[in-house]
Amino acid sequence: MQRDKDYFFCGIGGSGMLPLALIVQAKGCRVAGSDRSLDQGRMGPKFDFLRARGIALFPQDGRGITGPEVVLVTSAAVEEQVADVQAARRLGASVMTRAELLAGLFNAAPCSIGVAGTSGKSTTTGMIGWILHCAGRDPTVMNGAVMKNFITDQMPFASALVGSGALFVSEVDESDGSIARYTPRLAVLNNIALDHKSLDELRLLFGDFADKAERVVLNLDNDETARLAARTAPDRRITYSLTDDRADLLATDLQPGPDGIAFRLRDGLGGGSIAVRLAVPGHHNVANALAALATARACELPLAAAAQALAGFDGIRRRLETVGTANGVTVIDDFAHNPDKIAATLATLHAFPGRLLILFQPHGFGPLRLMQEAFIRCFADNLGARDVLIMPDPAYFGGTVDRSVTSPDIIAGVEAAGRLGLAIALRQDCGAKLVELARPGDRIVVMGARDDTLSQFAAELLTTLAG
Repeated sequence: MQRDKDYFFCGIGGSGMLPLALIVQAKGCRVAGSDRSLDQGRMGPKFDFLRARGIALFPQDGRGITGPEVVLVTSAAVEEQVADVQAARRLGASVMTRAELLAGLFNAAPCSIGVAGTSGKSTTTGMIGWILHCAGRDPTVMNGAVMKNFITDQMPFASALVGSGALFVSEVDESDGSIARYTPRLAVLNNIALDHKSLDELRLLFGDFADKAERVVLNLDNDETARLAARTAPDRRITYSLTDDRADLLATDLQPGPDGIAFRLRDGLGGGSIAVRLAVPGHHNVANALAALATARACELPLAAAAQALAGFDGIRRRLETVGTANGVTVIDDFAHNPDKIAATLATLHAFPGRLLILFQPHGFGPLRLMQEAFIRCFADNLGARDVLIMPDPAYFGGTVDRSVTSPDIIAGVEAAGRLGLAIALRQDCGAKLVELARPGDRIVVMGARDDTLSQFAAELLTTLAG
């Protein structure tokens, strides 16, 4: 990255773009941007926050690209025909992707920690960042979601933390193949499962990522990452598990609660065990915590101190986040968008009584087509007999896309498996149906990714329920 340069972020409101823009600005560069959502009048508070940080915002019509000295940074969702890209090409400005810029910063860091996997990346990244922060290591953290522990009045969208220490912790994305650009000192690999790409592609991407690292943290409870562990030299790996006694770090005696979970951590490397208590619920968060504790071990931090820090970890926005309760109905906002994440959310919620009324908005037509059968199996296997699944049309914000598989196709498969489902095209109509169905004791779960307005939708549901 060139300091004292002008960087223009096309798609600056995106979950991966906003924190990167903040990091680049903190390193002494001038930052501006545009976003399709800004032009559409959506996500106002996020753009107000960026303006308050001194970041100029422009319509996505090319006028923000003022000359060849500007470096245009594009998100994965930005296509070549977008006016900002065309203006940059015409003026001779440099064009680079978000992944290229982030990978350059990450690879240049004295100690880089890359957090990868199909599920749990954002939470694990937040946990690692919080542990390192509490230990006084002053890390830079690049996350794809807001980390509650770092929210302040001045930083309500705390998806990035800019530190002066040697450590650079980043969530690393496989969906666009950009994981291949990163060379981590420490690779943290939670799991590998079908999501944006075929399993063969994912095995290659994640395998190369792990092979490049000096050390690797690997989950023995996932078949794919367990295979990676088996071919990784013992002195290069730290393993964790909830079930496998061979793991270096093992969670035992799990005690789940509605607002958290406790367990014993058996330390196979240093000996002994310690009590760990999390303020975030679910077995999947135990796995995330184990990955974070293994990272702490790799950074030569005492596990007891790391566990104490985790007790104060408040979680990540839109990860099983309770919006509130009105007239006996609780509304929950959740980022789950692939079969593994959805199954983890449903398992956590089903550990406690109450019918689930689920709105699942697919995060695109492409993922829906790729994972059609996996989505159907996931909901068929994990919905309760009284639960109701309601699906609007997938999120779509423009561009070219194959729409051959739609929400009604998923609902048809779920109903054929004997579960209750409805496909209702417009999200506001889905909301009306959820309110109509809701009874005291029910929990409404709003699920989906890549659309910040889902949180607003969940809040509006709570308001309507309150009457």
